[in-house]
Amino acid sequence: MPYNPLVPVELIERRIYLIRGQKVMLDTHLAELYQVQTYRLNEQVKRNRARFPLDFMFQLTQEEAKSLTSQFAMSKPGRGGRRTPPYAFTEQGVAMLSTVLNSDRAIQVNIVIMRAFVKLRELLSTHKAILQKLDEMERRCQRHDSQIKLIFDAIRKLIEAPARPKRRIGFRAAELSK
Repeated sequence: MPYNPLVPVELIERRIYLIRGQKVMLDTHLAELYQVQTYRLNEQVKRNRARFPLDFMFQLTQEEAKSLTSQFAMSKPGRGGRRTPPYAFTEQGVAMLSTVLNSDRAIQVNIVIMRAFVKLRELLSTHKAILQKLDEMERRCQRHDSQIKLIFDAIRKLIEAPARPKRRIGFRAAELSK
């Protein structure tokens, strides 16, 4: 039976951000995926605060929130929207959310989100391997460049060397007359 997720993995991948050096998803996007209101999601998190240490979840600063507001449609404060900066959930925090949100949809969506995080991690490790190979090739090229330069220098010395008069080979009539 082919795998048919509730939410396309590509949609989730676009909602994973790199904030403070960590891959995270925002509470707003998670609530949308779980089909609950953001305040309900945050309410459940606050009721179970012990399950969400700082490495699982953190609240964005005003500057971070402002920066993200400019990147995607997020309501501005004072317009009936959110009054506090959003919460960001790391991969472990997202996994913990399924234990607080007791619904089948939360479990299914969480599975898809975990697959997206794994796929992202695999892509990053592939990129690291490619970057390492590129660095290695660059070092080789630099080494080859210096070796080629030495060869060209040697060729120039050979070309620029003064031509010595060649000794003639064979019978010389001038030597016999002496």
